[in-house]
Amino acid sequence: MAVTPGTPGTPRVLRAMNDRAALDLLLAHGPLSRTRIGKLTGLSKPTASQLLARLEAAGLVVATGTTEGRPGPSAQLYAVNAGAAHVAALDVAPDRIRAAVADLAGTTAGSFELPTPGRSSTGVVRQVTQAIDGAAKDAGLVRGDLHRVVIGTPGAFDPNTGRLRYASHLPGWHSPALLDELAAALPMPMEYENDVNLAAVAEQRLGAARGHEDFVLLWAEGGLGAALVLGGRLHRGWTGGAGEVGFLPVPGAPLIRRVAQANGGGFQELAGAVAVPRIARQLGYDTPEQPAVEVATGLLARAAAGEPGLEGLLPEYAQRLATGLASVVAVLDPELIVLSGMVAAAGGEPLRALVQAELAELAAPRPRLVIGEIQQSPVLRGALQSALEATRDEVFDTTSTG
Repeated sequence: MAVTPGTPGTPRVLRAMNDRAALDLLLAHGPLSRTRIGKLTGLSKPTASQLLARLEAAGLVVATGTTEGRPGPSAQLYAVNAGAAHVAALDVAPDRIRAAVADLAGTTAGSFELPTPGRSSTGVVRQVTQAIDGAAKDAGLVRGDLHRVVIGTPGAFDPNTGRLRYASHLPGWHSPALLDELAAALPMPMEYENDVNLAAVAEQRLGAARGHEDFVLLWAEGGLGAALVLGGRLHRGWTGGAGEVGFLPVPGAPLIRRVAQANGGGFQELAGAVAVPRIARQLGYDTPEQPAVEVATGLLARAAAGEPGLEGLLPEYAQRLATGLASVVAVLDPELIVLSGMVAAAGGEPLRALVQAELAELAAPRPRLVIGEIQQSPVLRGALQSALEATRDEVFDTTSTG
């Protein structure tokens, strides 16, 4: 907890600040001894001992063993009590829902997946509760044991109306009463976030954007989307639509009107997954009749590996990605751009280098481009991180104790 200017540094507030500092150190470093905690926090040994006793009594830390293999007597080690709280996260897509439960230390304790054939808000509520219950059961818990859930979806819930926007391809999620129905069905606090924004949270906390306060994450899978992090915070826009770059008009693509009805725009047509097999066919390469994402990832991976006949695929696709990114860069001037999603990852370093070179020709600012490091379930991991941060702020707040 931070003390604002002018706030008296009461003993209770100072103790709470020391408690939180010690808990954060235990999360970052794992089990630590009293002496090590004292050195890292600058606290005296008696104060560190009192702190640990206080946190142990509150159920926030547990003794986990002793130091071994060092000169001198062994020392008791302490760790965050991972079982003090659990959170859940959902990654919602048109064809499936993935759910996960993590303990307070961030370890995934359970997971569950089910298809999403529902077409009504009642069906959505049923599927969300089934997914949460399935992940909780896999963790040896029940729904009531969870402190918070964060749900990631395409599009965004408009804070002014409560309705999901920019995601007409997600049936059943557009009822204005849906959020109230979910709140009535679930006993814990809930938060909703755009899936690409959650991928950016994962990269900022765990991946390629660590230490960066201003960056853009470009998501390339079935569709194109972006997350905008400015001053260390997600920028969502007035209706939650900031970063819906698939609708962006761009050179080289027809000007699409009524983009909400079309569920896409110029940039999506130019550089979405469906564009990759089109480019390959223009190069005389036969493409299989499979979903666009599968075809695109396969083609880009083979092109990045140097397969004959696909030499022109990466340069053309890189130019198309850079064309849309140039507009984003001109407006935001970010420090970093993270290329994420299955399609971008399939092109790997060869694609990244080509996009970097093309962007240098098209935009005056020169942000650095990197490939995202969170390849497995980035949306789900970002949702867990978001849920954990809010829950830790609540559970670790000891101002009301002692």
